[in-house]
Amino acid sequence: MSRLVNLLRGGPVDVHYQGASFRFYHQGSATERGALFNPDYNIDELDFLRRYTPAGGTFVDVGANVGTFALVMARQVGTSGKVVAIEPHPLTFGRLAFNHAASKATQVRLVQAAAGDADGELMIESGGGNLGATHVITGTPGTDAIKVPSLRLTRILEEAGVTQVDSLKIDVEGFEDRVLIGFFRDAPPSLWPRAVVIEHLSQNEWQQDCIGDMVARGYAIARKTRSNTFLSR
Repeated sequence: MSRLVNLLRGGPVDVHYQGASFRFYHQGSATERGALFNPDYNIDELDFLRRYTPAGGTFVDVGANVGTFALVMARQVGTSGKVVAIEPHPLTFGRLAFNHAASKATQVRLVQAAAGDADGELMIESGGGNLGATHVITGTPGTDAIKVPSLRLTRILEEAGVTQVDSLKIDVEGFEDRVLIGFFRDAPPSLWPRAVVIEHLSQNEWQQDCIGDMVARGYAIARKTRSNTFLSR
């Protein structure tokens, strides 16, 4: 118990999680804390994504945080595959870049921007001291609000040289619909991912039902957990 207390009081911790190397700042991020203390953190989501992502395949992580999906899936696709990890917050992106280098995941392309429904700029804030809850501001900005570049997902994939996507995970705290509705409207079906994991905890903030839109386009809901919906086609 004293060892655990000392760990909780201390600074960042260097660990291996699901085969990748990370430095977790567990005190200020629920995501990093969860992955540090639970070796099976998000294991159902990862197993579902792995099922649809072969060696040499492509995985896209929208809202990559510090890389707990992107860097793990990099091992799945291997050196001949490709991962695109999109993260707008400068501090979180810095941690992602560190973990990326520590994991020697050369097949991962990092994109420091917010995925959105238009190219331009957006305001984001973390709120509550939890970097994992960083979100796009749609109302009055708080004191920690910052301006970041915004890019359409189709543009991000085009610039990354991606022509097909095996799986995609998206967790952008209530902005999922703004990213996905435009993507599926504008992207050719050949670019649509075979499998998607989407966080639905903030769906009350959606302007449109992006899950319903995906179902109308031929996706089937494979499973729902407390936090996420799994879809495939």
